[in-house]
Amino acid sequence: MSSFGSPGSGPYTGKPIPPERGSFPLDHDGECKDVMQTYLNCLKKVKGHNDPACRELAKKYLTCRMDRNLMAKDDFKNLGFGNEKPRPEPKEPEKGVKGELHW
Repeated sequence: MSSFGSPGSGPYTGKPIPPERGSFPLDHDGECKDVMQTYLNCLKKVKGHNDPACRELAKKYLTCRMDRNLMAKDDFKNLGFGNEKPRPEPKEPEKGVKGELHW
C-alpha cells in the first residue's frame, strides 16, 4: 500500500502553482456588490447564454473592480472582450400611414 498522505510520510515536496492572472482581494466591503448582483441576475435570466446585455454588465463589474484596486488594471481585450461588435442603434420608426405606398 502507498503511504502517500498518511501521517508521518514526510513533508509535501510539490511546488504550488500560482493562478494564471495572480490573486486578487475579495470585495469584503461590497463596493461592487450591486453590479455583481445585477450581472448574476442577468445570467440567471438568460440561463447562462452569452447575451450582449450580460457582457456589458460583466464589463461594468470588471471596471468597478479595477477602479477600486480590487484587481489589476488591464485592457478589456485581454479579458475576453477584444472582438466586441458595436450594438446596432435602434432604427427610427418610419413615418406615414401603415400600408401606404410612396412612389
